[in-house]
Amino acid sequence: MTTTREPAANAWPLAVAVGAIALLMLGLQPLVLGELLESGRVTLEGVGVIAMAEIVGLGAGVLLGDLALPLARLRLMTMLAAVCAAGLDLLTLQASGDLSFGLIRAAAGAGEGVLVWSTTSVLVRSSQPERKAGLFFVIQTIAQGVVGLLLARTIIPAHGWPGAFIALAALSATAAALATRLPIGLKPLAAVAADGFNWSARLAMPLVVSFLLMATLGSLWAYIEPLGKRAGYGSVAIQTLIAAGLGMQVVGGSLGSVLVRRLPVRGTLSICALLLGLSAYGIGRAGPADALPFALLCAVFTFVWLFAAPFQMGLAFAADPAGRVASLVPAAQLFGVAFGPLMASFVVDGEEAARVPLVSVAFAILTVLALLKGHAGRRAQVPSA
Repeated sequence: MTTTREPAANAWPLAVAVGAIALLMLGLQPLVLGELLESGRVTLEGVGVIAMAEIVGLGAGVLLGDLALPLARLRLMTMLAAVCAAGLDLLTLQASGDLSFGLIRAAAGAGEGVLVWSTTSVLVRSSQPERKAGLFFVIQTIAQGVVGLLLARTIIPAHGWPGAFIALAALSATAAALATRLPIGLKPLAAVAADGFNWSARLAMPLVVSFLLMATLGSLWAYIEPLGKRAGYGSVAIQTLIAAGLGMQVVGGSLGSVLVRRLPVRGTLSICALLLGLSAYGIGRAGPADALPFALLCAVFTFVWLFAAPFQMGLAFAADPAGRVASLVPAAQLFGVAFGPLMASFVVDGEEAARVPLVSVAFAILTVLALLKGHAGRRAQVPSA
């Protein structure tokens, strides 16, 4: 019988490139939104709303692709989504005010989410999908760093914030061109094609874990600048620390991609969640005399960030080897990234973010509990298997 993975076996590098372009804005938001704030186009309160709107749009786009778009027309859907994203990037130039920017960037996020759906659809049908997913996260992080540097050093100084969105539009157009080389269509995954797909708590657990783990990460990192200033860092120093964090993510993601098939998935994710929780707690305790410990804890935190990524896909494939659950992991991650900072915002007092790390710790604890619950449920099912 022909497997459903064969049509996409050689397409994954192109799919990764398309997905990396789709997720660029996740890494560029602080830079681009900071320019919008500086130019008076949006308010301080609006920055958070606009950022969350695009991230939620991304997650919704992944779900839209999985639930409604035809796999048989993957190439066409990808090209249309890329063209729409490019058009909305250009439309952003006409926006004014928080609401206008929020609506347009949410729509752009939906288009970008469809591109991520396309990438994931190819990856879950390739060989060693967990490893390739880890490489995808590494490559998109590198792309964010390179494009961010290009924007900060050349495009924005010369053309301001409009130049950033014009550059993003050009990159989305590039994604449309790359999509012409993707498979015309893909077959449904084996489990879906054979007898449908019935959700259960066991199948949903990997998505819950991915959601909680990314909320752990997002809730703290969204406020790392004010937390860094509490630890004695100036603006330039904390920006350097954030840039170093991108490097640690690349190292972590690369190592995770190598080790994902050699280490136990559930146990490794539990250790990752514990490390994130302990790091967040230490970051929250850091004072003006703790600059070096703060930097080391941030290094651990960002290393674990992408180290855990391929293991999240591994957990999904362990629950559903056909890949149906794995195809929804990016949506769960994106919603977690948006939800974490939202919850953290409720404990912020003016410019004081001292209690934010406790929110991250809480999400880390919930992640461990979810993993333990999933393991207990799996063991309970063994005698009846």
